[in-house]
Amino acid sequence: MGGALFSARANAANFSREEMREAVQFARERNVRVYVTVNTLLKDGELSEALDFCAFLCSLPVDGILVQDMGLFMLLGAACPGMPLHASTQMSLHTPAGAALLQELGASRVVLAREMSLGEIREVSEKTDVELEAFVHGALCMSLSGQCYFSAMLGGRSGNRGRCAQTCRLPFSAPGGTGHDLSLKDMSFIAHIEALREAGVCSAKIEGRMKRPEYVAAAVSACRRAADGEPVPEALLHDLGAVFSRSGFTDGYLSAHRGQSMFGIRTKEDVEGASGDVFANLHELYKNEMQRVPVTLTASVFAGQSPSLTASDGTHTVTITDENHICEAARRLPVDTARWCAQLKKTGGTPYFCADVTVETDEKTAVPVSVLNGLRRAALEAIGAKRREAEPVPFKAVPLDIHSHKAERLALRGWFQHVGQIPENADLLDQLILPLDTPVEALDALRGQGHDLILEVPRAIWGIEAAVREKMKVCRDAGFTHFRCGNLGAVALCRELGVSMHGGFSLNVFNTQSLACFQKLGLVDTELSFELTGEEIAALGGELPRGILVYGRQPLMLTRNCPLANSPRGCLNCKRPGAIRDRRGTEFPVLCTRFSGKPVFSEVFNSVPLTLSDRLRTLSGADFGVLRFSVENSVETGEIIRAFIRQENPHSDYTRGLFTRGVL
Repeated sequence: MGGALFSARANAANFSREEMREAVQFARERNVRVYVTVNTLLKDGELSEALDFCAFLCSLPVDGILVQDMGLFMLLGAACPGMPLHASTQMSLHTPAGAALLQELGASRVVLAREMSLGEIREVSEKTDVELEAFVHGALCMSLSGQCYFSAMLGGRSGNRGRCAQTCRLPFSAPGGTGHDLSLKDMSFIAHIEALREAGVCSAKIEGRMKRPEYVAAAVSACRRAADGEPVPEALLHDLGAVFSRSGFTDGYLSAHRGQSMFGIRTKEDVEGASGDVFANLHELYKNEMQRVPVTLTASVFAGQSPSLTASDGTHTVTITDENHICEAARRLPVDTARWCAQLKKTGGTPYFCADVTVETDEKTAVPVSVLNGLRRAALEAIGAKRREAEPVPFKAVPLDIHSHKAERLALRGWFQHVGQIPENADLLDQLILPLDTPVEALDALRGQGHDLILEVPRAIWGIEAAVREKMKVCRDAGFTHFRCGNLGAVALCRELGVSMHGGFSLNVFNTQSLACFQKLGLVDTELSFELTGEEIAALGGELPRGILVYGRQPLMLTRNCPLANSPRGCLNCKRPGAIRDRRGTEFPVLCTRFSGKPVFSEVFNSVPLTLSDRLRTLSGADFGVLRFSVENSVETGEIIRAFIRQENPHSDYTRGLFTRGVL
């Protein structure tokens, strides 16, 4: 569940603190664990309130907190080491090395990226011993979670801060596509839950905080049956699809069968499929209290004494005595202990079921059934009160001292998609950033020309971690020891290989504490999130050098199922940029990233480049600026570098991005 703030579902009807306290006690009585999401990126001014909320969660206590922001993650490790921390799927974790790093930092569980195949999940399990949680049913974002900036750029509503406007559900057209080429079907792995268990997943996650209760009941019931090894009724699967789907469901990521079949939208037929009968059927699944807690009951009925009832759930034991009643010997009817037992077993409407009942009596004493009923009700309530209690998790205050950071000089780095984009005046840049799989011969030539090189590890390394590690070793041994990391798995590989690490924007560094966290991890410097404003950047403290994007088309999505694949021909393994168009005909470039000749992921870029060429003097908080060249040729890159050196006004269509307006 989520609270009123700092939840990745900010638009849901989240819980107030009092409602959350009541819900946690309600769940604890019923043997249900409660995990709370504090899984958004946080600004410096929000960290104190986030910590206060987490202190409240420790007081309840909840069973775990899901976190995205690395700064908050580090702070909670110090403030409440006894509270289990889960790495949210918003951390974009999808490799063994990344999962192992989070475990090393204190995560008890990692929620894996939705895009992983069964084999990739199994590999993480085999190479780590951290608990793994995987999504098994619910909505699929087009982008890797934590790596979508589309909503932020188009409307200032950041998906990384829980306010996604679901831009991907709007009409976007790829050549030969359907016109909704950023919209995926919902995922459903119900048929694969046993396979996921065997692959090492300990917790199956069902997305449902923005859905109606009938949907949640249907999804949970189907998954519960599958997890228990029971057949799932076809009628239940039908009703689940009828209550909500987008032209059916997909298992394309898990089965590694990506392409056109994964795309889908909510059609008129989908909406009309949810009939009154369907809702009536699904309401039956949750209209009554689910009795999931076994208790044993022992009644004591003797003449001359007050009757009593002892109840035990195996951990707690209570004895209730009716002091207002004294038992007397039966005068007319024989004593019927079987009837008493049957009456005591009537626990309907409570979370309890009677596993065993015993009556201790002299066989000569009568007791009214109403007295037994009262004893049962009181005993179960007393057991419930004990079950609702729990010791709080200790929480200690942690300092949040922030001293603003002053940069001495703004260095410029050029990020190039390939060496063919590098212009003759590239020596005006302080460093060049190139893809990791750039041929070593080309790197040697550039080094010979005096260029300082940083090699970028791919932003996503699904299924290619071993190949990436080997390539990094080759480069390291050839003397190229500086690598740019856009995901936590890449950070882990750099630490393993003992090379210098430079953070990319996609690490989502949003606050001073995140800077401190990555400094502890050994980063030399890092690029900040481009969702921060200039003022917010200038106010950041800490010692780790930091930079910002000063030119380039911002990558708005990172997707494993390329939007250009939504055509009868499927993935075209594009070797040159493609594009999608919105309703107004605006084009957004799409680039495919390959590694060792194999397509790994695609990125959707903004329609126009960000440029701050005339604002460089205002960047007091940045140590370096990154010029990111995606679709530009070498002539264009040369002109742009020249404009930045001269700090000229922009000459063509451009955006200031979020540098001045920021995000909610």
